[in-house]
Amino acid sequence: MRTLIRFSLLLLAFGCQSAPQYDVVITGGTLIDGTGAAPRDADVAIRDGVIEEVGDLSGANAALVIEADGRVVSPGFIDLMGGSSLPLLLDPVTADSKLYQGITTMMVGEGASLAPQSEQTFPEVDGVNVTWERYSEYFQILESNGVALNVVHNVGAAQVRRIVLGDEDVAPTEEQLAAMKELVAQAMEDGAVGLSTSLIYPPGTYASTEEIIELAKPAAARGGVYFTHMRNESNQVLEAIDEALAVGRGAEIPVHIYHLKAAGEENWPLMEPALAKIQEAIDGGMEVTADIYPYIRNGIGLGSFLHPRHYAHGAESFLATLSDDAVRARLREEVEQTSDWENWYRHVGMSWDNVLISRVGESSDPELVGLSIHEAGEKRGVDAWDAFFDLVQEGGCGVNPKSMSEEQKHLAMRAPFVAFDNDSSPTNPASVKSSHPRAFGAFPRVLAKYVREENVIPLPEAIRKLTSLPATILRLEDRGRIEPGLQADVLVFDPDQIRDTATFKEPLSYSEGIDFALVNGTLVIEDGETTGARPGHVLRH
Repeated sequence: MRTLIRFSLLLLAFGCQSAPQYDVVITGGTLIDGTGAAPRDADVAIRDGVIEEVGDLSGANAALVIEADGRVVSPGFIDLMGGSSLPLLLDPVTADSKLYQGITTMMVGEGASLAPQSEQTFPEVDGVNVTWERYSEYFQILESNGVALNVVHNVGAAQVRRIVLGDEDVAPTEEQLAAMKELVAQAMEDGAVGLSTSLIYPPGTYASTEEIIELAKPAAARGGVYFTHMRNESNQVLEAIDEALAVGRGAEIPVHIYHLKAAGEENWPLMEPALAKIQEAIDGGMEVTADIYPYIRNGIGLGSFLHPRHYAHGAESFLATLSDDAVRARLREEVEQTSDWENWYRHVGMSWDNVLISRVGESSDPELVGLSIHEAGEKRGVDAWDAFFDLVQEGGCGVNPKSMSEEQKHLAMRAPFVAFDNDSSPTNPASVKSSHPRAFGAFPRVLAKYVREENVIPLPEAIRKLTSLPATILRLEDRGRIEPGLQADVLVFDPDQIRDTATFKEPLSYSEGIDFALVNGTLVIEDGETTGARPGHVLRH
């Protein structure tokens, strides 16, 4: 039974004039504090957005008492890859996709980031008129609008590259590199937590290891972290890890690897040596971590099935060439016969049946969403390859390739340095046609499928990977644990009931089972429903 008592009203009813001792007290719960320690019975008291006491608080009074009734009380979950914070600015309801998963803090940004901005990126980003150039300005806009959860930002290497060099495959001059480094330094001083790269997507893919090391140095000098979507996540994943570690050593900066995977059936055995390589670096004194999402299908732009060098002079000029049958034939031959790049077609067993369409551009038929590329071709009355090229040319097509295995997920989950991510932006199901189900279900899926049903990892360890581990990675010293003096990002949930409901066929479905969630001491979920409150902060490094 869910019980919430507004205790101050009871005090007034009985004529008690003394002020409540605390703002919130959570009683009768099973505390899993985020450290990995065993569960224990303990109450939690909150005042002014901070955890004040943990223990037996049976004699305390509070303005608000939450009767946990034996349910788990844990820190709020932290999403290490939350996409973008821009949806929070456009539509506050998008936060619900995170809140219903128990996420109270998310980090955003990958290769691109919302700052810095310049004339090269004006006048708009994702339909929003850009009125800011640096994070200090954007953060003020975001905070004045109000956010329901806490947000951490990084600065994208591709973002500064685009501002200084554009989208083409060129190396920076010494002066251009200095300008890029200055943009990174400025973003760090404004509060970014580190430098991030996405080395599979243009223009990030054009950056050399040496360029990345140089960009990471101003982040390292300001206590930042290097976050990377590596250059390869399949047959060359070990080499890609070597590059990430080289950046860490060259810039003397901690390294975090986004959504670690060994994509493609022939590459699945590489997950074990990949984890061993990271552990070896840790044993050698480096600070290296990684994260995963709990699905064996990833999400990617369909255009990534073509070699990134074809976009070297800009996507628009390249896509125009796809109207030529001879170009299509040459590209098909390249995709089918070469593997010296991140060839996603090979990763899915060279079958368009294994590639589900998750979104389409405005000029495409929305009824294609949920179909495979092969099925889309049948629906359009064309060959699967022509359907592929047509959808790439039309733009905006996202897909979910079946590229991973459950075994590699289990190995990664058991590694102590691996946390979890959503790899999705906040999403309002009423305003989108589809998404990857991880946008709505990733974290409850960890607790339902991998903890409760399959016993891959124990509940306290899963909670650690969702709370204190990502807090440590993000340098959030005041969050991620239930401990006096820390910020009151707190959840109450039944571990036997929490579950994801989003599937690849019906992905726009909120998770269930988070009964109460507090962000900075304020309820954002009450009795299983979001409250509409916006107590979140932009957390500056």
